Amino acid sequence: MARTTIIAGNWKMNLLPDDAWELVAGLKEELVLKANLEVAVFPQSPLLPLVSGWLDGSFITYGAQNSSQHDSGAFTGEVSPLLLRTLGCKYSLVGHSERRELFGETNETVAAKAKALLAVGIKPIVCVGESLEEREAGSHIEKITNQIKAVFASLEPEDYKDLVFAYEPIWAIGTGKTATADQANEIHKVIRGQIKESVCEQIANSTSILYGGSVKGSNAKEILGQSDVDGVLVGGASLQLEDFTKIVQSF
Repeated sequence: MARTTIIAGNWKMNLLPDDAWELVAGLKEELVLKANLEVAVFPQSPLLPLVSGWLDGSFITYGAQNSSQHDSGAFTGEVSPLLLRTLGCKYSLVGHSERRELFGETNETVAAKAKALLAVGIKPIVCVGESLEEREAGSHIEKITNQIKAVFASLEPEDYKDLVFAYEPIWAIGTGKTATADQANEIHKVIRGQIKESVCEQIANSTSILYGGSVKGSNAKEILGQSDVDGVLVGGASLQLEDFTKIVQSF
């Protein structure tokens, strides 16, 4: 069975309602449903109710950029996975490099968030990756495999099939630098190998692994053509209708 290709647009802390509506309206007009392809957008949390309505009846789905590991309680400023489920989110990003680097999220925090999302029926897209310093020091494989091991250590076997992973070389996010298609595929093979070691070959072969790191319309086709790349997590280019459409059409 072929793995699902997921093209995800992470809007980060961008777009006010009028601009978001214009982008969604354009995507609905331009994009065509294809077999084995999912397209998802990830707006800021306050935009989720609006995006939900705008996408009603569309094949385009949506998710959150972040979620708490707690269902409710005195956690000011956090967003609960129960609320995200109520808002219709299919996915949530977990452990994006900006969350890890800027907000101090640990492997254990990321694992707890993934577990909480799965408990309410939302699929986590677990982000893993290394800095330029770690790659140059040769410690990047160990860092990535430890990030993966922490997630599987917190989950029950029935949850394994609902995980998605995204490889983000931190040095290629928002810098204009991009890992070559071969470099991306090499790490995707490592991730798949670690899933096999942590769980089993069947789960490893069925898990979608996305690439994120300065993906654009000009490089998407080559990246998506790699054997172990099952989609892309797009940042800045997902805010541009023409470029994001070109990325989707690269599949």
